[in-house]
Order: sequence, then C-alpha cells, then structure tokens
Amino acid sequence: MTTQPALSPAAAQMSEACANFLNSLSQEQRTKATYQYMDGERIFWYYPPLNRHGLPLRDMDPKQRELAHALMATGLTDQSYRQAKLIIEHENVLGPLEKEQGMVTFVRDPELYYFTVFGEPGGQDPWGWRVEGHHVCLNYSIWGDKVISMTPFFFGSNPAEVRKGDKTGLRILGAREDLAFELMESLDAGQRAKATIYDEAPLDILTYNSSKVSLPREEGLPGSRMSGTQKEMMLSLIAEYVNQVRSDLAQEKLGALREQGVDNIHLAWAGPVDKNQAHYYRLHGGNFVVEFDNRQDGANHIHSVWRDIENDFASDVLREHLILYHVL
Repeated sequence: MTTQPALSPAAAQMSEACANFLNSLSQEQRTKATYQYMDGERIFWYYPPLNRHGLPLRDMDPKQRELAHALMATGLTDQSYRQAKLIIEHENVLGPLEKEQGMVTFVRDPELYYFTVFGEPGGQDPWGWRVEGHHVCLNYSIWGDKVISMTPFFFGSNPAEVRKGDKTGLRILGAREDLAFELMESLDAGQRAKATIYDEAPLDILTYNSSKVSLPREEGLPGSRMSGTQKEMMLSLIAEYVNQVRSDLAQEKLGALREQGVDNIHLAWAGPVDKNQAHYYRLHGGNFVVEFDNRQDGANHIHSVWRDIENDFASDVLREHLILYHVL
C-alpha cells in the first residue's frame, strides 16, 4: 500500500483556500473562474488594464471576495499582501488623477481584478491559480505536495509616489527603487560605467508579458566585480523581490541563491542615476531575472517583475516529468 506524501504547508493551505473559494461559487461563476491546467489561457498574462478571463471581484458577493482574498494571501507574506491590496486600491487614486488631466483611458476599477483556477486543487495532477488585474499578476502552480512555480510575479504602481491628496507620500514599491539607487550610488566610476547598458531607460520592462523570457546574455556589472558590501546590497535587492512570496517558499529560493553566490548575477542599469528622471534596472543571472522600469508619467509609474526563465508557469518541472502539451 502506497501513501501519499504529506502536503507542504504552502500546498496544503493553497489547496484548502482554493477549494473553499470554488465551493462558494455558483455554477455560472465557477465556469468563468476555472480552466483545465493545460489550457493555453494559463500562460497568457498582462499587467495593463484590459478585459480578462476569470471571475472578477465585481461579480462576487462579500463572502466570495473574502475567500478570494484568502486564496491570494496564501501565496504572499503579510507585507506583500498589503502591497497587493494597496495596488488594487490605487485605482481609486489613479482614476481621479487621469480625469483631472483630461485623459481618456480604460476604466480604473478596484473590482476589476480576476481570480482564475487551473485544474483541480489538491488532485494528483498539476493545478494552479492566478490573480490578475492592472499592475498585479500572480501565478502559482502546485503539483502533489509542492509549489512548483511562483512566477511570473508582477507588481506595478501608478503613481509610483502619490504627490497630492489624502495619500500624499505613499510609495507602495519604494523599497525596490531605493535599494537599487543605494547600490548604484555605491559603485565607483568604472563599476557604474560597466553597469550602465543604455543611456536612456527603455519604454517598459523588456520582457513585457512574454510567456517565455527571451533576453540577451547577462549584461552589465557582475557580482564578481563588486565588493562584499555591494554584494550584500545586491542580495538585499534580490530579497525585495523573492520575499514577495510566502516566507517558506522565499527562504528556499533565497537559500539556493545564497549558496550559489551572486558572482554571476549582473546588475544592468539604463538612464541617469536620478530618481527624477526615467530609469531602469535588471538583475540577471542564469534563470533568475528581475526587471524594474520607471519611465512613464514623468518617471512616476513603476513596472517590476520577477521571472524564472526556464520555469515560469512550471514549464521546466513539467518538461522534466515528460508532460507534453502544445506550448512546449
């Protein structure tokens, strides 16, 4: 007689929260919220506001919204869960700003965040869940007792800094910007020249919403050319992204990164080292990549993403287990 391995706390909590959410839905709602795990919908993601597949908060009652948020919280720390909620609520900041400026844009609505489940939670086959809307994209895959993928993981903020109104001074993603500037400002002239790959920041993160990351080889300043203090600063910046996911999963990932060291992780910068001007950075080493861009709206609009080049959407794990489907 074989016994099933005990679920990890992450897999168990995600399975329970997802089942509770799905069980609260009507059949019509459930049809909107669920797809087969191998459906191509699972690997489509995008961070601007647009009409999405899945079940939006708008179409849930208060209890269902509570259960949806409980599912989202299982993948995050207390801090990143607060950030996610602030980003969602930020639609109420952005909407009036754009109206004041006479801009005609997609409706800014904190209820247009969509929850989608792929496959059967807790079953023997892989399954996953997604939360997506303007500036929030969370993608998790689970198989058996393990969480097998946590990326792409995207957070954005517009405005990056609130400069008027009740929330003046709010910088939801300020730490990932400040840490990067501290690292750049610690570099000597030669290091800074090596790190700077473009004189101007690109229009957006270079990987955009690609299902599969395609980037040039690592560019910029490698960790091997940094001092011990600078390496620790870069590790702190890396941790700012990895620590968005729940602590047990983050510790496993950060432990692996610390063990292999940061000598082969490259810091690439574009634009001036000036928070008031458009700027961009990338951390890239092997399968690990982070991108940050603050160019739009007068350098007051952040896009940031953490990707696992080979294992976004669990593609590497599935490939290893010889599960073949049309996107591989």
